[in-house]
Amino acid sequence: MSSSVTSRPTALYGGQAGRRVTVRDVAAAKERGERWPMVTAYDAMTAKVFDEAGIPVLLVGDSAAMVVYGHDSTLPVTVDDLLPLTAAVVRGSSRAMVVADLPFGSYQASPQQALETAARFMKEGGAHAVKLEGGRRVLPQVEALVSAGIPVMAHLGLTPQSVNTFGGYRVQGRGQAGDELMSDAKDLEYAGAFAVVLECVPAELAERVTRSLSIPTVGIGAGPSTDAQVLVWQDLMGLTPHPAKFVKKYFDLAGEMDRAVRAFADEVVGGAFPSAEHSYH
Repeated sequence: MSSSVTSRPTALYGGQAGRRVTVRDVAAAKERGERWPMVTAYDAMTAKVFDEAGIPVLLVGDSAAMVVYGHDSTLPVTVDDLLPLTAAVVRGSSRAMVVADLPFGSYQASPQQALETAARFMKEGGAHAVKLEGGRRVLPQVEALVSAGIPVMAHLGLTPQSVNTFGGYRVQGRGQAGDELMSDAKDLEYAGAFAVVLECVPAELAERVTRSLSIPTVGIGAGPSTDAQVLVWQDLMGLTPHPAKFVKKYFDLAGEMDRAVRAFADEVVGGAFPSAEHSYH
């Protein structure tokens, strides 16, 4: 007599699947009501740390423009800037799904442009999905990418690539704009997006959008009711001098780095480093 054993689903955060997280895993987590974290990554070493910590989705964000390249907005970063960072994060991780941001100017012109850019991130960068900003104006791009087999994470609310249109980094989705955002979210789901980031929107609106969609929502400054939360890793580790209101600092990495490099410098100046222990004989 044979018996079958029904395996329990692997938790999205911290689970040991022995393979990459996929869009199906993300969808299943939504069905289970399971919340999960997403963190940015831009190099192999930090990607390895976050991957081994169980973070299921790593975002190679266009925030690299600021935290890696030193710009004051996301606008200047290019495809060629982000491709090597994406490849590094893929090489440094083994389980996490790696999502690559499509930078400003690389997809807005047409679905064909979006497809060509996304294909580079998949082929040259090894990304498993891409993220782009906007609502109804990018629906043709989303449809084209999904039809070509490229998973798409959407992004609504405060879309940093449109900061000049917004007149600064402001909360989005209040009043009638909330209804428009809800409509955009539903349209993006229908177009095939597997998830949607909600940035800097009122918590009540984010909760309504999350309840209305069958795909997961990823919040950043969108309150506690989204399916997932994302932060730039330099923000949560305390490297950013003046973080946004929605950022919680989990560690004073800037302070620890300052203390370590000063200790090194003092030992070099005083002749204590390198000692015999750190010299070859």
